[in-house]
Amino acid sequence: MNDFLEPDKIAIIAITRKGIDIAKRIKNTIKGSHIYVPKKFDNSDPTLIFFSESVTDKIGTIFKSHNSLICIFSLGAVIRLISPHIKDKKTDPAVVVIDDAAKFVISTLSGHLGGANELTLKISELLNSIPVVTTAADVNNTIPVDLLGKTFGWTIDNFDNVTKVSAMMVNEDTIGFYQDTGERKWWKDDALPKNIKLTNNLKDLLSDEYKGALIVTDRMVENLELLKKSVVYRPKSLYVGIGLHWNTSSETIINGVTKVLEENKLSFKSIKAVTSLDKGKRVRGLDEFCQKFDIQLQLYSKNDLDKIQVPNPSEIVGKYEGTASVSEASSIAASKGKLVVPKNKFPPDLTVAISRGEF
Repeated sequence: MNDFLEPDKIAIIAITRKGIDIAKRIKNTIKGSHIYVPKKFDNSDPTLIFFSESVTDKIGTIFKSHNSLICIFSLGAVIRLISPHIKDKKTDPAVVVIDDAAKFVISTLSGHLGGANELTLKISELLNSIPVVTTAADVNNTIPVDLLGKTFGWTIDNFDNVTKVSAMMVNEDTIGFYQDTGERKWWKDDALPKNIKLTNNLKDLLSDEYKGALIVTDRMVENLELLKKSVVYRPKSLYVGIGLHWNTSSETIINGVTKVLEENKLSFKSIKAVTSLDKGKRVRGLDEFCQKFDIQLQLYSKNDLDKIQVPNPSEIVGKYEGTASVSEASSIAASKGKLVVPKNKFPPDLTVAISRGEF
């Protein structure tokens, strides 16, 4: 299963004895899932969690606290129970419905982003049931616009366009696809859908030939006409190297990194990692910056950085840090790719350089 179907965040709700038996079969396969059962069935079974409130109230609580709900009772009842709590596809949990005889497993809510479709297929295989998936992209075996690159950590820059371009995809309108960085094996089949046309020139997408566009890049897309008909994906391709002092604040780092990205028209969302010198103990400002934006931090020894050839070595840095480059060298070392932004100096206590990883 994908990462968004997290163990300990999957709730199985059963309200009949047959449903409880089905729930146990599922729990044995999906480790870390929990079975919730009305208290009237309490038999001291340690594998079950018994609740005394109404099913209506319990569903409301579980809907807000879990990433996935597996409901073993009628589809109509489930729809009535969850409808007051539904917000949007980006935040709603996956909901899967199974009938009391386990004949059908139905993807009911958040099929793509929430993972209900994937969960449905997994459970139907386990129970030897008929999976019911109705999302158009899956039925027509075309690109799910809202999920493209999700397994690689890509993020969508302009989610407002997803529904519009998804409709174009399903209706087989001609859609242009442009990619200049990021993982290339994002499509599971050998052949792309026939309405997808690849281009190596971003400007080509402005043509009336393309009703919509999918753009995979770490660069800023500034043409407003192009943005109106596009979904822009941000792959994790950039490695931001940072040289700093012990007392450099996280605010200084935020301002410096943001300025460098903006001046070079690169996306903050495409940062894969922040890199720097291992000083022997943690640097508070650097840790705070990475924690604030949930970015991994990669540290390198002086010896490792000395092996990296850089365009702008510094005698002063060598004197104080024991190696002639920190921001450029650490960025190149982590990316195993190419330096795209040489070091920028922010006196007295910060340097920033950026490399792009190879894919």
